[in-house]
Amino acid sequence: MKVPQGKEVEGMNILGLVVFAIIFGVALRRMGPDGELLICFFNSFNDATMVLVSWIMWYAPLGILFLVASKILESGNVRELFASLGKYILCCLLGHAIHGLLVLPLIYFLFTRKNPYRFLWGIVSALATAFGTSSSSATLPLMMKCVEERNGVSRHISRFILPIGATVNMDGAALFQCVAAVFIAQLSHRSLDFVSIITILVTATASSVGAAGIPAGGVLTLAIILEAVNLPVHHISLILAVDWLVDRSCTVLNVEGDAFGAGLLQSYADGSEKQSSVPELLNMKTEPLSVPPLRPEEGNPLLRHRPGPAGDAATCEKESVM
Repeated sequence: MKVPQGKEVEGMNILGLVVFAIIFGVALRRMGPDGELLICFFNSFNDATMVLVSWIMWYAPLGILFLVASKILESGNVRELFASLGKYILCCLLGHAIHGLLVLPLIYFLFTRKNPYRFLWGIVSALATAFGTSSSSATLPLMMKCVEERNGVSRHISRFILPIGATVNMDGAALFQCVAAVFIAQLSHRSLDFVSIITILVTATASSVGAAGIPAGGVLTLAIILEAVNLPVHHISLILAVDWLVDRSCTVLNVEGDAFGAGLLQSYADGSEKQSSVPELLNMKTEPLSVPPLRPEEGNPLLRHRPGPAGDAATCEKESVM
């Protein structure tokens, strides 16, 4: 029986680079003060890259216009191209609606046994701001105010969970990137096997953690996923043409997941406080105070100690004062 052997695929090993970057970051953190210098370098490099991206985004509408025009000329069938783009937008919005209105509320209900849609009603203004700004970082102050004042989340929990979620929790971007990768594969007439699909899922999850909470932040990491499965990167121009709508639903889903995470932690904290207070009340025992009997010489000199009829009880009798 011949054992099937794999073959090398031309392209960059993006998934290996992501895993190496994660392990390298953990190693730098374990070094303590010796690794702070290199960490500061990477932070400064990331800030400089974000500044360059913000400059490029000012010219993005004009560049996207010419890129989409070239794609339309290459395809030849404008109706088919716009129909495929419409299906892509509908798939993204439908997936975000299912995840945001069914999956996340169901998880919140299973762990807290509370109405999740009442919790959503408390953060509706923050969700509207997320849809308008398309930025998780810009929505963060209003989200903190909503979960603290309307949903009863304590201040120390919201100030700890929400900033981390705005940076790490990008489930909306991960869903969008998976759909975009499959859309580009279909547009390029390439089939995806099971290994490629798993690679897309793992790479999208890992790259969404490092995505910035800015408009079109998920598109910047989409090239990593396309390189991982050897898909053409130049088709990202079509994604950018409709990203102004899809990215807004991604941001709403990201912000909603952060809020539900803070609500779950608050419910867990309330439950642990109740469990820690009940046993203290149950374990309290009332014991009678045992007062040692006074010896005759320590008592009132006017009282005389005389054994009772049972021999073990003492009765006190008042002496007559002559």
